[in-house]
Amino acid sequence: MSALKIIDFMGKRHIAAVFSVVLIVLSIGSLAVRGLNFGLDFTGGTAVELEFENPLTLEPLRKALVDAGLESAVVVNYGSDTEVMVRFQEKLFADESENNIGEDQQAIEDKDVGKEVAKILNEVTEGEIEVKQSNYIGPQIGEELKNWGGIGMLLALGVVMLYVAIRFQYKFSVGAVVALGHDVLIVLGFFSVLQLDFDLTVLAAVLAVIGYSLNDTIVVSDRIRENFRIVRETAEIDIVNQSLSQTLGRTLMTSGTTLIVLLALFFVGGEMIHNFSIALLIGVGIGTYSSIYVAATILVWMKLSREDLIRPVYSEEEGNLEEIP
Repeated sequence: MSALKIIDFMGKRHIAAVFSVVLIVLSIGSLAVRGLNFGLDFTGGTAVELEFENPLTLEPLRKALVDAGLESAVVVNYGSDTEVMVRFQEKLFADESENNIGEDQQAIEDKDVGKEVAKILNEVTEGEIEVKQSNYIGPQIGEELKNWGGIGMLLALGVVMLYVAIRFQYKFSVGAVVALGHDVLIVLGFFSVLQLDFDLTVLAAVLAVIGYSLNDTIVVSDRIRENFRIVRETAEIDIVNQSLSQTLGRTLMTSGTTLIVLLALFFVGGEMIHNFSIALLIGVGIGTYSSIYVAATILVWMKLSREDLIRPVYSEEEGNLEEIP
């Protein structure tokens, strides 16, 4: 059986640090200047579900809606080629004040909006159009979703830090949280730079990235802790390199199979989950990188030592303090 080839990951940690800092600075800068292009889930707007008699292409529908004044209109298929969802921010009945509309009146207005959209699209299509559902999302609801989404991410990071600190050691928890924050910022920065729609599905993908990246980081941390306890007469940085080399095969296999599935979703999953798959593709790729070059590098910079992972106990026979790995 051939000996394991030890890769000098930490020898490139300074280059990786510069790479990460550049990505983080670009992400924060874009988020500060351009912000995120929030979808209707966060900004408020109308979503209309339509069913057409015959399959059709979406581009003529988009053009008809834009020509009618709905410049933010997004048209996607869902379920089948004859089922279409139309989403837009503009209000077709702008003379009404939403604060003065009761629930019954709002339901009537939603139905009229659906009929108006169907009327616009009837001019560029043939056959019957059935309005299956029409809903208006108020900006107040969107603002609440935005706030609770941010709180959810911060809460997830806090719980992760506490869990890792209890299971391993506080230096591991710092590395894990820095890695997760690194991954989340880069995914958000990617969406900010390209101004891709950020809706609830993308938020769900970001939370999934936190879980995926944490899993990868835990596997690497577990091997580092084990090797620090059993390997003697070896420099700390060499133990980290050995641990990363031992887990590399498992990391690449897990990430590779996950990326294959995400690529399938990206190319054939449809527009409804297009941005969802993009967020996960970026997140899984950067999460694999961060478990090696962020979490592990933080441990090296914080000077993790074997003494940090030893559990001291008193010997009953001699009454002396002994080290137990």
